[in-house]
Amino acid sequence: MRYVSALFIVMCLAVTGPAEARHRHQINPTPFSHAPCSVLDGRPCTPSFCSVFNHGPCIPEIDYPYGENLQLTIESAPSHDDAAKYVKPDHDLDTIGDLFAELRACWSPPPADAARQGMQMSVRFSFKRSGEIIATPRMTYATAGVSADVRDTYLKAINASLDACMPLKFTSGLGGALAGRPIAIRYVDNRELGKQSGSP
Repeated sequence: MRYVSALFIVMCLAVTGPAEARHRHQINPTPFSHAPCSVLDGRPCTPSFCSVFNHGPCIPEIDYPYGENLQLTIESAPSHDDAAKYVKPDHDLDTIGDLFAELRACWSPPPADAARQGMQMSVRFSFKRSGEIIATPRMTYATAGVSADVRDTYLKAINASLDACMPLKFTSGLGGALAGRPIAIRYVDNRELGKQSGSP
């Protein structure tokens, strides 16, 4: 009888031990799924979203779904690593990456004597299927504290740069997908101008 009882206890320990170990060392599935994000999180969450007001382009740059707002940052003096992103495509625009490259290549900042180092301005607009802009781009942000003359200078430069490239040559697929979708572009004048022209 004693032998049977001892054997029973040993079998119970053998069964419950691994079960408890499995309970203690369960794999957390959250890193492999899209966990909800919070502004209070102390670390990046997935998926993450970029803002046109971030300091620099969002990383990684992806082809955004057509149904979402398109957001792009254009620098007046791109880094050597980003130079390839500012080369105008030699074919009809077929992807979001092509569109972004075309818009970057179009940018012509104000002359140095009328510019302000570090100036940022964001505009928002949409395209027609034909590659033309729907209405005039609307300014949504400008660096605080700059004079009205500086804001007007940059807005005119943005409109002139876009007008010079219009209409864009979309493929039928991209044109149909982008028609009416809002796009937000943040222009950053990161040139070394030597002086703060146009500062208040």
